[in-house]
Amino acid sequence: MSIQSSIKSTTITQIKKKKNQEKITMITAYDALFAKIFDGEVDMILVGDSLRMSFFGACDTLSADFESMIYHTQAVCNGVKQSLVVCDLPFGALANAQETLAWCIEIYKKTNAQAIKIEGGMEASDMVKLLVENGISVMAHIGLKPHFVRSEGGYKIQGKDSKSVEELLKTAKVMEECGAFSILIEGVKAEVAGQITKSVEIPVIGIGSGRDVDGQVLVWSDALGFFEDFKPKFVRQYLKGAELVRKALKEYVQDVKNGDFPNDDESY
Repeated sequence: MSIQSSIKSTTITQIKKKKNQEKITMITAYDALFAKIFDGEVDMILVGDSLRMSFFGACDTLSADFESMIYHTQAVCNGVKQSLVVCDLPFGALANAQETLAWCIEIYKKTNAQAIKIEGGMEASDMVKLLVENGISVMAHIGLKPHFVRSEGGYKIQGKDSKSVEELLKTAKVMEECGAFSILIEGVKAEVAGQITKSVEIPVIGIGSGRDVDGQVLVWSDALGFFEDFKPKFVRQYLKGAELVRKALKEYVQDVKNGDFPNDDESY
């Protein structure tokens, strides 16, 4: 047996067991190349609809559709052997339950994704339950929801008042009761995110929601310094990726123009 074939992928059960045991790590990916680099380094890889902004250059995530999410999830799965892959459901997934169920079945049939992620508050609970009842593992997404950016007039931090806190706590419990294996909580006041994490028995993954959660997720192009339009407060850049690529590209251009590339060793 080869070393590669003996590697086992992370499972939903393993992720759930990390609750209160060790922090869970997650990052986005949209293609096989970067997915292969990230594979095994993080617990989970999210094929996020954030690809419409960082990959496609759109101003928000709303233009993503099921076909493009399946395409990018297929690509990511081609590069992954170990990390658990989660496919994001695009804007509009709450509009028609049976249609969304059919698409999720297609995601499972056409990719090796082990779960899907769906944005929504209490209005998403019936969808979560339907998907789970049909064998689809679900990561719920509550708090700041990018799909609602236009209707809410921007990206607004959640959990600032007692009503919001009560709603978030209730939503998290309902998502757990409906069968979600984990909850992604975005843009929520840190102390509230901590409360929510303690109130449920499933892992809570945070983004812009402080440290008192079960794990963290970042968009890869934010974390590695490739997205330069702006840097959200909650992002820590671990690499100046864009700067490094420009530097390398300038060296390549210079070597071509001065005749240094290719040299004899690089020619047939």
